[in-house]
Amino acid sequence: MPLTKYGWPQVAVYPSAILVFMVVLWFGAHPTTPAWVIQYVEIALAVILIWALSFFRDPERLVPDDPKLLLAPADGTITDIENVDENVFIKGKALKIGIFLSIFDVHINRSPCKARVDKITYKKGQFLDARNPESGRLNESNDLWLTRTDPPFDKLVVRQISGAIARRIVCDAKQSDELLAGRRFGMIKFGSRTELYVPLRDDVQCLVKKGDKVKAGLTPMLKYRF
Repeated sequence: MPLTKYGWPQVAVYPSAILVFMVVLWFGAHPTTPAWVIQYVEIALAVILIWALSFFRDPERLVPDDPKLLLAPADGTITDIENVDENVFIKGKALKIGIFLSIFDVHINRSPCKARVDKITYKKGQFLDARNPESGRLNESNDLWLTRTDPPFDKLVVRQISGAIARRIVCDAKQSDELLAGRRFGMIKFGSRTELYVPLRDDVQCLVKKGDKVKAGLTPMLKYRF
């Protein structure tokens, strides 16, 4: 399984530190320490090592080639779908879909469609549990303001949100970048939330519901009906 470049230096430091500790424990444990204690600790460390590596996994994905689709920008579970006022960029009613990323999900963020990056805005904030819909408003976040480059040329917002555990938002997209559907643009480390905002339109069909599991760049979340 390939590992993401966004994981450096953690993908090197954390597993290396665990491996060193495992070696030290195996060869340097006190002679009176029961063998079963050492074995259980080694097994626990091995599980942590595997998880540390798998957290930064970056699987290749065959992105659907359909300009009418808006794809999931993150792996995870749909926690909320609601109509909101988005008066900063979309400037009107919008449909917001929130995705919670657990520590076991792939954490790579991907573009929901072909789009141009109009602006990127970072906001400091709190670190509420990312399953809480209020975390999108109150937590540290990073917004990508996107304009579709296929008709209709809607304005969209993808919001990367830190959670109670996640404290590091990574975004390598730049203003004026042209993103393909499913293109990687960053990640949020160690549990987080991603939100997608789209203009509220009669010809947009929502294809997901609360509780659904989605995969970034693979799962269609909305479809234009025209």
